[in-house]
Amino acid sequence: MKLPARIPRDRNEPRPASFLLQLGTAGRWAAALGLLCAKVSAEPDVQPQPPADTWKGVVGAGLSLTGGNSDTASYTFSFEAAHDPGSRNVFRFTGLYLRSEQRGVKTSDRLRLGFRDEYTYSERAFVYFDLGYVRDPFKEVDHLFNPQLGAGWKVVKTDRLLLGFDGGAGVVWEDNTYAADVRRSGSVNAGQKLEFQLGEGTRIVQNFAGLWKMENFRDAFYHFSAALTTRLTRRMELKVEFVDDYKNITPTPAIRKNDTAFLTSVVFNF
Repeated sequence: MKLPARIPRDRNEPRPASFLLQLGTAGRWAAALGLLCAKVSAEPDVQPQPPADTWKGVVGAGLSLTGGNSDTASYTFSFEAAHDPGSRNVFRFTGLYLRSEQRGVKTSDRLRLGFRDEYTYSERAFVYFDLGYVRDPFKEVDHLFNPQLGAGWKVVKTDRLLLGFDGGAGVVWEDNTYAADVRRSGSVNAGQKLEFQLGEGTRIVQNFAGLWKMENFRDAFYHFSAALTTRLTRRMELKVEFVDDYKNITPTPAIRKNDTAFLTSVVFNF
């Protein structure tokens, strides 16, 4: 019996599905690798995002000079830096230095530094650890150091208004110019903060801090500040501030209890 002649296959005709099985294991792996490469090349190239800047702060400086019948010079320097990694824990550093001279004689020389670590455990409640330092030779306060622990509550918290109160306790060391020893006592502390956004780039910030010594509650130290800040450029602001420091008991009766300052400075944001 004669077999029919074999019809040749067109090269462009697709092979049957069994062709992949005929390729063996190596062929199947090559085909899968080709499909994977085609899929990866089709996906968009996603660039990694740079890490967010967790440090923010401001640096301010002011200068006032007068001449003629009264030669005076006033210098101010302030800074605030905060580290906010996006968690509930934020810590910040603050500082304010005031110096003034009249006819070459110093009439004011005040330094205030602070560190605060604040942990927010709900939308309005927080706990904190605070370190405060004050130096004021004209009040005969060579050094005043006050670490404290406390808690606070944000009474109002909106996009335009923030009002909060806090209170705590700690230890205070005070070194006076003519005192034989450094005085140490427990302390009771209280604070208040107000921030109000007046408009685009203009805001009011007001702070109050009180310190009472446990050994004598009449021996108290109060600090008050209120500032109006308006934006000049994207990174520059104009700041007008009033500062009041009041010490209820001074080392000698000749020292005034109250010291005030009216400051104007240019502030740079970073």
